[in-house]
Amino acid sequence: MNKKAFSTLCAILIMGVTAQLAAQQNTELPLRSDNLEVLSHVPLGAPLSVTDIVVEQEMSRPYAYVGRMQAEKGFDIMDISDPEHAKLIYRWRMPNEELHVGLGGMDPKYFKHKGRYYVVQSLQFFGGGPNADAGAVVVDVTDLPNVKKIKTVGFVRNEERPGGFHNIFMYKHSDGRPLLFATTSGGGAMIYDLGKFVEGKDDIIAGEVPVPDLPNTAGQGAFYHDFYVGYHPDSQQDRFYGGGRGGYFVFDVTKTDAPDLVATVAGVQGVTWGHTVTPSPDGRYIVGETEYIHAPLRVFDLKPAFDGDVEVVSTPISVWNFDYENLVHNHEVRWPYLFVSGYEDGLLVVDLFDPAEPKTVAYYDTFLGSHKSGMCRENICNGAFGVDVRNEDGLIVVSDMGTGFWAFRLEDFQGWNGRGWGMPNISSAQNWDEGPTAQE
Repeated sequence: MNKKAFSTLCAILIMGVTAQLAAQQNTELPLRSDNLEVLSHVPLGAPLSVTDIVVEQEMSRPYAYVGRMQAEKGFDIMDISDPEHAKLIYRWRMPNEELHVGLGGMDPKYFKHKGRYYVVQSLQFFGGGPNADAGAVVVDVTDLPNVKKIKTVGFVRNEERPGGFHNIFMYKHSDGRPLLFATTSGGGAMIYDLGKFVEGKDDIIAGEVPVPDLPNTAGQGAFYHDFYVGYHPDSQQDRFYGGGRGGYFVFDVTKTDAPDLVATVAGVQGVTWGHTVTPSPDGRYIVGETEYIHAPLRVFDLKPAFDGDVEVVSTPISVWNFDYENLVHNHEVRWPYLFVSGYEDGLLVVDLFDPAEPKTVAYYDTFLGSHKSGMCRENICNGAFGVDVRNEDGLIVVSDMGTGFWAFRLEDFQGWNGRGWGMPNISSAQNWDEGPTAQE
């Protein structure tokens, strides 16, 4: 080997070692942008035991609820009265949890009814153990921070479709009812009137949102994975946005006993199954997630479907991903921002002001494990599982499957009201006192 070739080889080897050391350093130090401030971090327990999160919206009730699964089956309550010193104040666990087979607590939500506050924690238990028909537990948390007065109201059950509710959504319907929309192990999304439930009434089923039949979906289970429900001011409809077999679907659920399909997103390249879906405040755009490695979030414009120009929307107007080797997961829209819990990538914030050109504006890596050390396909489900935003002051909370609870502040984001952006003031946050029409 001549001197020039030897020098070139040495340079290549040095660059390779340097790159390897840099990569190792990046896995040891959290990846973050300067415009996200960590306010609190509270570890909660065993790896792969933390699931979704929801934060109460009233500043007078500074509480967040975190689902717990596998080693811990239930939910935790976080006191965020001082966001810089968040603390765990209560753990609800399934009685005799060691006897139960399945995941446990997945998706927490909350609602207010006749002056009282309730947590709804979705549950997934399987055959071989008790409570396979229990889809959710309802717990009265009105008297917080006095945890001694927390009371379990009861379990929402579905004996015909055992296996629990993987995802739920609590919605204040335009007719005033607090409605629970719940996934099931087969069939569509069940709708339950939880006002009647907490009042001890039996007739709590308010309807069911079907899963549409589509070409080339034979043999795939007819059920939803996740959904969002919101008011649509232009049509004055309560609308359901669901991800499931074949794609994403929008139903008018103003009459919960007769849902009407109003838009379909299907035949999308790379999407055989829709998972998480969230609309813009005006309902024109949806952000859709599907669960496999490398999959981006896709943004769809539903206007052509609403205008009658097409029967089915099949092409996104844009796609976004943070790291092609990972998978982005749950998300919350506070227009023009999209807040994403990105599994191994942590918290991500995206600018959707121009929906055709999404831009990453902030990021913080909450994940401390190794690549592909989690659950679901190819073991890529680990890290930041859930995200929520308190609209009044812009507080961001994240649940990480391994590292626990996080609270963040985004620079120049001190709160959100859609009217400030020329949009309806509509998001996943509910106005439990006045209802959705007050948020137009």
